[in-house]
Amino acid sequence: MTAFLKSREAILLGAIAVLLVLIASRFPAFVEPSNLARVFTDTSPLIILALGQTVVILTRCIDLSVAANLALTGMVCAMLNAAMPGVPLAAILLLAVAMGAVMGAINGVMVWKLSIPPIVVTLGTMTIYRGLIFVISDGAWVNAHEMSPAFTGFPRFDILGLPVLAWIAILVTALFFVMIARTPLGRAFYAVGGNPGAAVYTGIDVGRTQFMAFVISGALAGLTGYLWVARYSVAYVDIAGGFELEVVAACVIGGISIAGGAGTILGTLLGALFLGIVKNALPVVNISPFWQMAISGTAIIVAVAFNARSSRSKGRIILKSAEGHA
Repeated sequence: MTAFLKSREAILLGAIAVLLVLIASRFPAFVEPSNLARVFTDTSPLIILALGQTVVILTRCIDLSVAANLALTGMVCAMLNAAMPGVPLAAILLLAVAMGAVMGAINGVMVWKLSIPPIVVTLGTMTIYRGLIFVISDGAWVNAHEMSPAFTGFPRFDILGLPVLAWIAILVTALFFVMIARTPLGRAFYAVGGNPGAAVYTGIDVGRTQFMAFVISGALAGLTGYLWVARYSVAYVDIAGGFELEVVAACVIGGISIAGGAGTILGTLLGALFLGIVKNALPVVNISPFWQMAISGTAIIVAVAFNARSSRSKGRIILKSAEGHA
């Protein structure tokens, strides 16, 4: 219990509680259950993408193309629905996940087989995917009246007081908890990020593990692409522009080490919720939403600095232990 109270997760829980108390002191309606449910639903796309980004960062990589992946997949799904409203929703969902996974696999192959730095690969594919959106749409929007009721209604369908979008975020979070804690792949993500050399000696294929992380991240980005355009009933070229910054911010605020191999799924979830509450609270306290980007950027710098200090402290302990055994 003492260890948890000193953990990043406990600090984040405390920060979220303090933030809610401060907001509630001026606007009590913000903390009503119905409004908190709306805040969680608004944050659900960030949660889903941040969980995918978590496994990528754990393997010492980064995926800056997730928002572009989301946008391209969402545009394709919206255009398909507008052109052929009779296509079953299940087929559209499968298409979204498959498209996203393929785009993630492209990133993974270039990192794995060509040994190109992940930040270079994903910056390149981010630009390519954004360009493809303009090519296939010719810059035109797909609006609500062009989408079928089934297409736009699915993420909003209410189950036990929460829309399907929120339930999908809960399901994905639960699956990630199980994957990280109970599967060889989940343990491999930490092993590869913590010590790639040692991981090789234990029989783990570092490149293949990084590839799988990119595929998972891409598949979730594709799924979120459909959910995004269906929920907001619009698809356009710049959809989710800059959202990759928020995704990375949620991870590092939650304690995922940008150097890989450290962090928890709970931390990522709390990091995303923290940003989601801030985003929804800004208009309530009469602060421009444009400050959100500045807040996210500042949070990344502070969190990375905090993680770096923690890592240096641990490193000194390890060195001292090694010297004692020498």
